[in-house]
Amino acid sequence: MLITSLIFGPLFLAWDTFAVFLCSTGATLLLGHSVGFHRRLIHRSFACSLWLERLLIWIGTCVGMSGPFWMVRTHDLRDWAQRQPDCHDYLAHRGGMLRDYVWQLHCRLILTNPPGFDLGVMGKDSFYRLLEQTWMLQQLPIAALLFAAGGWGWVIWGVCVRVATSVTGHWFIGHLAHTRGPQSWAVVDAGVQAHDIPWAAIPTMGEAWHNNHHAYPGSAKIGIHPGQSDLGYAFINLLERVGLAWNVILPQHLDRAEKIRRL
Repeated sequence: MLITSLIFGPLFLAWDTFAVFLCSTGATLLLGHSVGFHRRLIHRSFACSLWLERLLIWIGTCVGMSGPFWMVRTHDLRDWAQRQPDCHDYLAHRGGMLRDYVWQLHCRLILTNPPGFDLGVMGKDSFYRLLEQTWMLQQLPIAALLFAAGGWGWVIWGVCVRVATSVTGHWFIGHLAHTRGPQSWAVVDAGVQAHDIPWAAIPTMGEAWHNNHHAYPGSAKIGIHPGQSDLGYAFINLLERVGLAWNVILPQHLDRAEKIRRL
């Protein structure tokens, strides 16, 4: 995706192809990655009907990082490791930006004693199992629709550039969020502390307030301080208003007094 984007992206750059890139990237990151994968599937920070959850998870799979099972396993492993006093450099994003880029996007972490994962009901869901097995192929129907609507330029910018930007951007924000930036909270005894990336709040749909997320990981609202943009929570709030989401968890619903301290 990255090589195709670098070679053919400039050749097909136009106002319409760039608009397709912005709209498709924003939609998949908001509905799929932020709301579907992170706040619903991983943290269960709100409840919704199964049909809506499946739709959001399919959109999240179309972001292009991986299937739902891999996302849950990777997140939970990293989350557990970062709470330990001694976290491996790979899981802590240490060692410099260049090495972290190579490690995170081009290498695989192989553990001598890997943890077991109980995916529960999700692991038995035939739809999620299909997505896990075919996550790369989910780009094909999108590419077909884009080709029919706008030709190869829409495919290049609506699939290749979108996926390359989303995957690389996810690593880049993750690297910054664990190495530098402002902090409001510290997690007691955690080996890795999180940071906020204010300039990335809008393109990440609120996920860039990562210091808040480490403090209140189960909260559907990540931008918890005044002036902190959180489009992911805004969408969940909209779902709640129209009756499509309920049991929305907020920071005040979580007992974190002994686990965090204010900086």
